[in-house]
Amino acid sequence: MTKPTVLFVCVHNAGRSQMAAGYLRHLAGDRIEVLSAGSEPADAINPVAVEAMREEGVDITTATPKVLTTEAVQESDVVITMGCGDACPFFPGKRYEDWRLDDPAGQDIDAVRPIRDEIKQRVTALVADLVGTA
Repeated sequence: MTKPTVLFVCVHNAGRSQMAAGYLRHLAGDRIEVLSAGSEPADAINPVAVEAMREEGVDITTATPKVLTTEAVQESDVVITMGCGDACPFFPGKRYEDWRLDDPAGQDIDAVRPIRDEIKQRVTALVADLVGTA
């Protein structure tokens, strides 16, 4: 099997999708290609999301919000949306999941930790499903 590609999509590509991408890179290493994008990307990553991930030993400081493109969806095997609604393009034959997660925007670290922890659980299950456990 070729290396699967996973695309995480949320509106601003500054919190949830960046945390998910960070965890997937951390947990899967080079076994999975990781992309993330937003339908309306922010100017920068949410600093509270960065802090929450730092607590887990995952560095997302170099990540930048990117605009969602049709090409990114086309090259992905799995597309995971996090509240972007109808703004996400759909292509037959792709695996789509919608992870309903609270938006960490404007939240303090105590509110972001449970979101981060739920993302970690979901990403861990995704890695096991796509490539097995390490």
